[in-house]
Amino acid sequence: DVQLQASGGGLVQPGGSLRLSCVASGFILDHYAIGWFRQAPGTEREGVACVNENNGRFYYSEAAKDRFTVSRDNAKNTVYLQMNAVKPEDAGIYFCAVRYSTCNFRGAQYDNWGQGTLVTVSS
Repeated sequence: DVQLQASGGGLVQPGGSLRLSCVASGFILDHYAIGWFRQAPGTEREGVACVNENNGRFYYSEAAKDRFTVSRDNAKNTVYLQMNAVKPEDAGIYFCAVRYSTCNFRGAQYDNWGQGTLVTVSS
């Protein structure tokens, strides 16, 4: 019964902030790599951020690394993606996923996915 549930999306203005949540059930989230991916309109899915087991190294895409931050609350079995200084190109559906290994940005190598949460960037 491994499940991931992404939430927290919505409408945000350019330059604004939004925090996404990924709640895990059926496994201990801190034992695995948790990645954030997004798919913008008309584009392929891309990796955004990832955190390794036991709050190991954090990884960010070039687009995200200066503006987004991943954090983990082990008591809540939850990983967050804090999005700051949002740009229009950040819009899309955001997914969290678990890989029973270490971080990378190859979506095909992740084992379970949440359903995604929609982020819309507009004035």
